[in-house]
Amino acid sequence: MTIILFIAGFVLLIAGAEFLVRGASKIATYAGLSKLVIGLTVVAYGTSFPELVVSSIGSITGQTDIAVGSVVGSNIFNILCVLGISAIILPLYISRDLIRLDVPIMIFVSVIMLLFSIDGVISRFESIFLLTLGFVYTWWVIKTGKKESKHEDFNSGEKKILMEKKWKSLSSSIFYVLIGLGLLIIGSRWLVNGAAYIARSMGVSELIVALVLVAAGTSLPEAATSIIAAIRKERDIAVGNLIGSNIFNIIFVLGFSGIVATDTIKISSAALKFDIPVMVAVSFACLPVFFTGERIARWEGAIFLGYYLAYALYLVLTARQHSSLTIFNEIMLSFIIPLTLLTLLVTLLRSVRKKAKKQ
Repeated sequence: MTIILFIAGFVLLIAGAEFLVRGASKIATYAGLSKLVIGLTVVAYGTSFPELVVSSIGSITGQTDIAVGSVVGSNIFNILCVLGISAIILPLYISRDLIRLDVPIMIFVSVIMLLFSIDGVISRFESIFLLTLGFVYTWWVIKTGKKESKHEDFNSGEKKILMEKKWKSLSSSIFYVLIGLGLLIIGSRWLVNGAAYIARSMGVSELIVALVLVAAGTSLPEAATSIIAAIRKERDIAVGNLIGSNIFNIIFVLGFSGIVATDTIKISSAALKFDIPVMVAVSFACLPVFFTGERIARWEGAIFLGYYLAYALYLVLTARQHSSLTIFNEIMLSFIIPLTLLTLLVTLLRSVRKKAKKQ
């Protein structure tokens, strides 16, 4: 019965996120925001609501491994798996604003999480700081987004029709948002309880379950949104959704979870030594990949996806204490990772030379 509720929780999370994004996107369109800003805020925040609710409930019930694992695992999944698949489907051209501002902010908040975690806990004061940072970031993105949208051209006929239907559509959009929130809350409760049960029955930690199952499950809305956006050639939404979601997960999800937690958010030694550093490394990896020609090529997407599969495999081998874990580590450290870094470095140098020649 618990496993059935766990699966049902996934379904409700996806349905809830769909309602939430649909309603919130329409509200944002009425506000005159650009597609990139909608991707970075409304769509990103909406698709990240499952992580917010799951992590908050995990914190309230004292299951902080699920709260931390959901955030860290989702951020890794978003970049390596979802962005990788999206780029394989269609090479993604990256907005310069995203490279100059939002990716560095993602790196910045990832490093802050790592620094806050060094003492083994994220205190309530640190959580308040993260949440405050979230409101400042959102205000700044929307403010700059409105300035940019003023320069966009709008069809007068379409604008007139939009104004005539505004209030009717706005009320239905608010209804979608409320329905979405309700489904997310119910689905997250079932998901958290099911994850804890699966962890106990398999004899693995709740952190491992959260990093793989819960993280992938709560990131399904991001995955669906970005992949569909890539297919429809809505590149700004496809990439902005993932970068915005990763920022949201740390500053809002972790911040709010720390405030509602019964005590503090405890960071396990396993997460501190491996998973959080991997999340930071993945954030840094976006800069050279995005900078090379301001796009993500198919082969770069394939590398991202391959690394996620390797990361998931490592977690499974570690949980099982498999004998092949040592061989796996040696292959990754002595061959795969150095080769990847060398390839990215060569590509980056070529890109810099091309830009220098153009100037």
